[in-house]
Amino acid sequence: MTCQTLTRNELFLKNIPWTESPFFEELLNESSFSTSTKKKVKFFADNGYLIIDPEIKNFSSLADEIISSLRPEQLKHGSRVQDAWRYLPSVKTLACHPEVLNWLRILYQREPVPFQTLNFSKGTEQATHSDIVHFSSVPQRFMAGVWFALEDVDQDNGALHYYPGSHKLPVFDLHDIGLSKSTLSNRDLQYKEYESFVKVLMEKKGYKKETIQIKKGSYLIWSANLFHGGDPIKDKSRTRHSLVTHCYFDQCRYYNPLYSDVAMGNIAWKEVTDIQSGKKISHYYNGKKVSLPMKTKARYLIENFMRKNRLGREIFANIKRALTRA
Repeated sequence: MTCQTLTRNELFLKNIPWTESPFFEELLNESSFSTSTKKKVKFFADNGYLIIDPEIKNFSSLADEIISSLRPEQLKHGSRVQDAWRYLPSVKTLACHPEVLNWLRILYQREPVPFQTLNFSKGTEQATHSDIVHFSSVPQRFMAGVWFALEDVDQDNGALHYYPGSHKLPVFDLHDIGLSKSTLSNRDLQYKEYESFVKVLMEKKGYKKETIQIKKGSYLIWSANLFHGGDPIKDKSRTRHSLVTHCYFDQCRYYNPLYSDVAMGNIAWKEVTDIQSGKKISHYYNGKKVSLPMKTKARYLIENFMRKNRLGREIFANIKRALTRA
């Protein structure tokens, strides 16, 4: 499949994803995409996610390598492993797979920037949330998640759940529910308040939860503002190996809303490394390059150095745990 771009016209809004544009239907009708591609794009625009069943060469061997390579780390430190792409080529291969990147280009009409991977050996059982509370951009909504099933997922081993159409809601952050930016010491308490708000929001707005059962080798792409989470694990003896890639898009600014008070000018800007190239991505605002603050650069210099080896990752994790308990 080759990537196609839209014909630029007066309806195309550069700083809003075209699938969330008020002119989406007109843009879709005027596009040169095939009927099959248009159907998938329309589904993504309506529901906020898209399931792809690809035929990736050597997928089983890639999945087996990821699972076996990360097993010691997951047995010692838990299911979640962040940024294994830095030292495990098979993770990077899937995170940067050409078909995945091409679908992201189609859905957002910008160049995708995969910047973080998360590997799980178990279902997360995570409460419903929107990724925008963790990863946001200026302009908003230029972030997407990609979730690879490294083994079959069903209702017993911790399937994903989504609220189709919820991505069309306004973007909510901590300030909307009366909270200032989080710190490592109060983050968990504040996040529980956010989760309680989301639960009521889904109920009052009438969104219906859907649980997605998916076969090994398939993947999902979801919109930044789609509300989603992990169902309870009914069979505790089972694994649910998966790979998540979070992707920004180029020509944006990138920040973490959870640790930001935007109205006060206190913004936790993110230094973003493109997994494809290993290079840092510049921040842009309306086509103009913007520099990161020195304190942000210093923080990431230390963090990236520590993540380069296993000992550094363990030290970094211990420091974060200590600060969280403080």
